[in-house]
Amino acid sequence: MPKQQIDPLFQLIKSISKSEKRNFKLYANRISSDKETKFLQLFDVLDKMDEYNETIILKKAKDIKQSQLPNLKAHLYKQLLTSLRLTQINHDISISIREQIDHAKVLYNKGLYQQSLRILDKTKTLARKNKKNILVYEIIQFEKLIESQYVTKSIENRAEEITREATEISKMMDGVVYYSNMSLRLYGLYLKVGYVRNEKDLLMVKEFFNTNLIPHDVENLSFFEKLYLFQSYVWYYLIIQDFLMCYKYAKKWVDLFLINPEMINIHMDLYLKGLNNVLVALFYTNHVSNFKKHLRLLRKLEKEDQFKHNSNLNILLHMFLFVHRINRHFMEGTFDKGLHLVPKIESFLEENKVGMDNHRALIFYYKIACLYFGNGQYREAIKYLNRISDVRDTSLRGDIHCFGRILNLISHYELENTELLEYQIRSTYRFLAKMDDLQEVQKYILRFLRKLSSISPDQLKNELIKSRKDLKKWVNDPYEKRAFLYLDLISWLDAKIENRPVQDVIMEKINKNRK
Repeated sequence: MPKQQIDPLFQLIKSISKSEKRNFKLYANRISSDKETKFLQLFDVLDKMDEYNETIILKKAKDIKQSQLPNLKAHLYKQLLTSLRLTQINHDISISIREQIDHAKVLYNKGLYQQSLRILDKTKTLARKNKKNILVYEIIQFEKLIESQYVTKSIENRAEEITREATEISKMMDGVVYYSNMSLRLYGLYLKVGYVRNEKDLLMVKEFFNTNLIPHDVENLSFFEKLYLFQSYVWYYLIIQDFLMCYKYAKKWVDLFLINPEMINIHMDLYLKGLNNVLVALFYTNHVSNFKKHLRLLRKLEKEDQFKHNSNLNILLHMFLFVHRINRHFMEGTFDKGLHLVPKIESFLEENKVGMDNHRALIFYYKIACLYFGNGQYREAIKYLNRISDVRDTSLRGDIHCFGRILNLISHYELENTELLEYQIRSTYRFLAKMDDLQEVQKYILRFLRKLSSISPDQLKNELIKSRKDLKKWVNDPYEKRAFLYLDLISWLDAKIENRPVQDVIMEKINKNRK
């Protein structure tokens, strides 16, 4: 469903945990003025609401007048952020470092320059240790400010030392900014178009990548320069569907953290995303044993303490876990066994609906629809595919929108909804044309479904066999093969020809490949 506009304060309150709410109450109760009592009253009302409604707020919080509400909301928002910052200091090194910089600023404002410099020097060492280069740069700039205005006699040749440090960190940051920009632009391209659809797409992506990739010696790059370089390669090879090379660089991404284990806890979100991309590449290369090994590695992280204190990490971890647990059932052909995940995913989406974007929800809807389709539960598949269609913004993951509609058509065909099918085929054709995603496989399947609705039963098997033969020629086509990444059309046709469940056909193929 399209996401509704959510009040920022209400969204913040719904995102915090029970322990964070308890800490906020302890923090806020230190203040006892009438104004503060009102903002706590507002917090309690918002905390108990399921949807933001100002009429209900004013009705339940009787001490609050409508004219006071905007200021009280702003004040409550500020106090919540202050409380959350205090509770996260011990769990987020960046917040801890910034606190020390703030302390140095207070001392500087009091004219205690030597004390300020001592704190900055200790904090700079901590920031370097944790590779927080932007904060290192900020500290150095602060040190330059103090040294340039006051005679501190802190050390000999201080000006030369700070200048050298500033130059070194500036060069390092230039490289990080360059590679991170490249990675982000490639990721944005992947979100928009998915995999390359034709030679024009391929040439465009290759030209962008090769033009922007500057000569480099990986061994001499910093941790983050390597990280964003490997990310760039992952997005590039993912887009052009070279999944072996995608795996190679996703593995380099993960190995970079394993070589620098102290960075895992500091940048757990980036480590998680690396593991996710290793699993994505292994899924598409159908390397089952290696996939299971990395999935176990991901599942072990559930026990890590920091996921209890960071909602973002907790959402990322469980989102990746659910997606890849479904993928494992796809790889094993156990669609029926995978259905137990659906209620858990529904609860996960409901609990995190405030922070969940449409892109992530779309992936889940499509994966769940494929689970039901593989298990022969076409009505349930259609229910989740309709959720994809209900999302009007098709600028992100247009590939899922397109193939979701094709799977919807096949599901209606299986249910013998012939009256609906003709209309939906025309509608899907127009949609794919509008999205510039009407390739030969898509055109063929639309023509095929339209023909099937009018073919006689005695001719059906021959038509299915012919269609399977026709589609097989595109399985290894560099551009047309992307359709088979979203839909296992060959297995579906095999199931129709042999009059067997799709799940049985897929499991049989998997068992043959293992021998």
